[in-house]
Amino acid sequence: MVCEDPGNLPLSGIKVIELGHAVMGPSCGMILADMGAEVIKVERTPKGDDTRRLLGFGAGLFPFFNRNKKSLVLNLKSEEGKEILRRLVAQSDVLLENFGPGTVERLGFGYEDCARINPRLVYCSLKGFMPGPYQHRPSLDNLVQMMGGLAFMTGPRGRPLRAGASVIDIMGGTYGALGILAALYERKTTGKGKKVLATLFECTAFLVGQHMAVTAVTGKPSTPMPEGTAPWGVYDLFETRDGDLIFIGITSDQHWQRFCQIFEVHDLAADQRLQTNNDRVRNREWMIPRLQELIKGMDKDQVVELCDRARIPFAPVVRPDELFDDPQLNQGGGLLETTLPGGIKTKLPKLPLRVGEADFGLRCDPPALGEGGREVLLELGFTEPELQQLEEKGVVVLREEQQDAEQDTEGRDEPSL
Repeated sequence: MVCEDPGNLPLSGIKVIELGHAVMGPSCGMILADMGAEVIKVERTPKGDDTRRLLGFGAGLFPFFNRNKKSLVLNLKSEEGKEILRRLVAQSDVLLENFGPGTVERLGFGYEDCARINPRLVYCSLKGFMPGPYQHRPSLDNLVQMMGGLAFMTGPRGRPLRAGASVIDIMGGTYGALGILAALYERKTTGKGKKVLATLFECTAFLVGQHMAVTAVTGKPSTPMPEGTAPWGVYDLFETRDGDLIFIGITSDQHWQRFCQIFEVHDLAADQRLQTNNDRVRNREWMIPRLQELIKGMDKDQVVELCDRARIPFAPVVRPDELFDDPQLNQGGGLLETTLPGGIKTKLPKLPLRVGEADFGLRCDPPALGEGGREVLLELGFTEPELQQLEEKGVVVLREEQQDAEQDTEGRDEPSL
C-alpha cells in the first residue's frame, strides 16, 4: 500500500487502532488520519466493514470516511486474532471503538484490559449514551435525533425530520477526536493514557441547548424551525423567476440599507416601520410578500450578483452533487482527488480545518479490503510464512477480494453505532 509520509503534520508519529464501523468511529479515525496519524482500521473477517456493501444513502459511507487508513482484517473471535490485536495495542498510542454496549469487553479489549497491556494508551469509546439509565441501549444517528429534540426542531409540527446528513454521528466522532487530542496532550505530563467517552445522545442535547435556553428565558417550549419566528426580519427562502431558490438573511440594519439601495427599493429604506431589525420582525406579514414579489421578478444569477454587491448573507439552494463544480471548493483546495475501491475517481471534501501551513490532504485512498494489513503485521514481527498460515486459518485477510454489491450483516453480534 502506497501512503505518503505525513511529514510534519500535527499527529505524525501517532499510531491509532480503529475498531470502528458505520459513521461515528470511522469519522473519528478519519479526522486523526487526515491530521497525520497512522490509523489502522481493524475490520472483521472475511468481508470487512458492512459499509463496504451498503446501498442507497449508505453507498457513500465507506468511500468518504476511510481515506488515509490501512485495513487490517482480523477474526477477533479466534485466539490468534486476539493475540495480534494485543500486540498492536502494546505498540499503539490510541484505540478507538464504537461497538455496541459490552461488545469490546466480551472480546477482552475493554479499557481496563488494554490499559494493562499499555498504560500509555488513550482509549476512546464512542457510544450512544453517557453513563445513566440509557447506557445499555444500542443507538443510531436517527434515533438520537428523534429522542434528543433535533428532529422535532427540524421538521414542521407533527412531522419530525432528521437532518439530511449523519450530523450526530460526525459530531460525536469529532468530539471523540477532540477528547483524544486532549488526552494525548495530558499524557505528555503524566506519562499515562486515559479513557475518553463521546456519545450521540448527549451531542444531540448539546446541539439543541439553544432551544432549551429559549424555554428557560421565555417560559414557553420552542416551536419547530419551519414555524418559529426568526430573530431577524429577513431570514427566508425566495423563489426566482427561473424557478430556483435562494436564501437571504439580513441580520443588521446596515445590511438592510445596502439591500434597499442595491435592489432599488428606496421606499422600503425610508419606511419608518422598517428602520430596525425588531421593526422588520414585527412587520414581516406585509414586508416578506413584498420582497417575494421583488425576487420573483429576477433570475437567480441577477439576484446573486446584487446580493454580492450589497455584501449581505445569501445562498442559492444546491444539491450535494453540484458541489463537485463549486468554485470555492475547487479553487480553495477544499476537494481531494480520490480513487475509491473499485477504481472510481472522484473529488471529496477535505477536512474543514487549517492549522498553520499544514495541508490535511490525501496521503492514500480508502483502502481495499486488507490493503496495508500485511505491512502492519510485518512491523509487528510476523514472518511471511506465519502470515500465510494465519490467512489459511481464516485469522486474517491480506488480499483484496471481490465484494458483493449488497449488504451482508449476518453474524453481527451487536448493532453498530
